[in-house]
Amino acid sequence: MNAKDLSNRLQKAAEFVPQGAILADIGSDHAYLPVALMLQGKIAHGIAGEVVVGPYESAKKQVAKNGLTEKIDVRLADGLDAVVLNDHVSTVTICGMGGVLIRDILQRGKENQRLSGKERLILQPNVGERQLRTWLVNENYQLTDEAIVAENQKIYEIIVAEKVETTPEYSAKELFFGPVLLKEKNSIFLEKWRHKLIKSEKILASLRQSDQDVAKKIENVAQEIKWIKEVLADAGK
Repeated sequence: MNAKDLSNRLQKAAEFVPQGAILADIGSDHAYLPVALMLQGKIAHGIAGEVVVGPYESAKKQVAKNGLTEKIDVRLADGLDAVVLNDHVSTVTICGMGGVLIRDILQRGKENQRLSGKERLILQPNVGERQLRTWLVNENYQLTDEAIVAENQKIYEIIVAEKVETTPEYSAKELFFGPVLLKEKNSIFLEKWRHKLIKSEKILASLRQSDQDVAKKIENVAQEIKWIKEVLADAGK
């Protein structure tokens, strides 16, 4: 990938980065996102964090190749240990991981005092979106924006969150679908949930044939199927 040309999901994430941000990109994968944003003149400074030596070295090469070693720091560290409060980070991006892993990275970052609470979080979970949203809301983050994009026969969601003083109120249904995505119900969103409905109905049928005590699982999957059918029916009106 050319450093100036981002994939669909990274380009969409980039659109939520404020002009002049100090960006920490965690799990930076060749530092594509901070390099592209710096070349576009959108960020003031970048930090690319990587926990694995190979990607860390690749990120360093990408930054050097584009003449940005003074503008982007590449750091070998686990999650948000790549930053300190004195970095004055204003935006954190974590893209291309499971939602539960992103949640755990944020939790450890909070515990280790790597987050000031003033950062805009731009998160692109591959799965586990509901678990991530639930953590964010419990930690007093408002879900300020969301997006959904298709890339290489896969669908990705992007969650933008900012900390507020009081715990925001979202229904379980909104945390499942995403409050912004649920309002918009665009074509990619509907495609995702049509596929999910088929899978969930197969799971439910399998659970009902199980000889184990799976009553709670059956209840949860049945509830999800009900929600999905309601949303799809509403979109078809």
